Amino acid sequence: MNISEIRNIQSDYVAQAQGLPVVDGDSSFDSIFASAMNMLNETNDLQNTAESLEIQFLLGEAENTHDLQIAQKKANTALSYTVAVRDKVLEAYNSIMNMQM
Repeated sequence: MNISEIRNIQSDYVAQAQGLPVVDGDSSFDSIFASAMNMLNETNDLQNTAESLEIQFLLGEAENTHDLQIAQKKANTALSYTVAVRDKVLEAYNSIMNMQM
């Protein structure tokens, strides 16, 4: 997934996927790691919400398919960005490990 063409969107996921940590001026490793963990937790919450709505729909407790589709799309988008960030982190790690001293 190439996300380098995404511009002018104010979202934590897009900023992090482009390698820009979403922090309040503090660029320490701890704050960047905390930001990444927040993104993972939010992705997990969206996945759980989508799964819960799907179960409710399948059991006949909910009839609104639009809410289900929106929740699934949000979860899918969040997961895609999380995977893109993970891939970039692994790529950066491999580049650092291949550096000659």
